[in-house]
Amino acid sequence: MLTIRNLSKTYPNGVRALSEVSLDIPNGMFGLLGPNGAGKSTLMRTIATLQDPDSGSIRLGDLDVLADKPATRRVLGYLPQEFGVYPKVSAEAMLDHFAVLKGVTRRGERRDLVDALLKQVNLWDVRKRKLGGFSGGMRQRFGIAQALIGDPKLVIVDEPTAGLDPEERQRFLNLLAEIGERVVVILSTHIVEDVTELCPRMAIIAQGRVRLAGEPRETIRALEGRVWRRAIDKAALPQYRERMTVLSTRLAGGATLIHVLAEAKPEDGFESVSPDLEDVYFGQLHHAASNKAA
Repeated sequence: MLTIRNLSKTYPNGVRALSEVSLDIPNGMFGLLGPNGAGKSTLMRTIATLQDPDSGSIRLGDLDVLADKPATRRVLGYLPQEFGVYPKVSAEAMLDHFAVLKGVTRRGERRDLVDALLKQVNLWDVRKRKLGGFSGGMRQRFGIAQALIGDPKLVIVDEPTAGLDPEERQRFLNLLAEIGERVVVILSTHIVEDVTELCPRMAIIAQGRVRLAGEPRETIRALEGRVWRRAIDKAALPQYRERMTVLSTRLAGGATLIHVLAEAKPEDGFESVSPDLEDVYFGQLHHAASNKAA
């Protein structure tokens, strides 16, 4: 169990990135949803001991994450949003080098570890290929392989599927799900579908605050009978935004489809629809923006 209590962080430029963030994250996949600039990456870097908060605490079981950073790093696997590789080095050689840095000094043990990880992430057949020739999805799977060195108890992945094609995205999500059977895996993303498919628990963060935490199915159930859909002319959208809580808009067949949150049918022309996690997500973002404006 990863326990976060009252975590706050304000940068020197005055931006308050985190404000009293508290979360309980059990073993398994945990989705952290939020738009760009919500504070997700700040939270991930803080958990990964790459920066200090102004206040608050983080515990992984009995381990005080902030007080004992070396011990935390020994049980942590981290795949940041952007990570560099040496393009002229093979996947096998690079992973071997990372294993040395993680303290796996015995050559035979290291070879067995590297072989096992390359097979786990389905890169065994291209282990001799230089990393510069890897696709985006292959690079992400290599990143997970290096994050798994040392048999971590906590794995953090930050926006891992951004830019991947549908096939690579699904392969990567399947890999994360497999890893999440054994350890705490935090999936930080702005892609709602990733959390819907993978995570039995989640939180939504916006403007540095936790807006909602729980099971995706329960958060969706709370919106039953309250989400309404209608096709409108795009030019009329500002009027609807003024009068109603518009959750989302999308183009379909040349018309603009809107989802609206309301306790009863807003007006003629609307139909009730089954809510999904995207409705929950945009509802929380709308609520956060309304509170800020107020």
